[in-house]
Amino acid sequence: MSEAKLHLVFGGRVRDPQTLEFTDLEKLDIVGMFPDYASAEEAWRAAAQKTVDDAEMKYVVVHLHKLLQPQE
Repeated sequence: MSEAKLHLVFGGRVRDPQTLEFTDLEKLDIVGMFPDYASAEEAWRAAAQKTVDDAEMKYVVVHLHKLLQPQE
């Protein structure tokens, strides 16, 4: 059985839609932690779809396993 590769999905309001500069870190929407990219992407799509008409809202998937074990 392979080890889980953790992914974090979160979003919030950004200053510029082309950046990841979030305007209020206290108001980030933490969607959750996921054991694989497929489930993280599904959660990301669902969250992003809710704010599709708001260009200043952005959701991202962070590959935590790459931060925790950068040598892999």
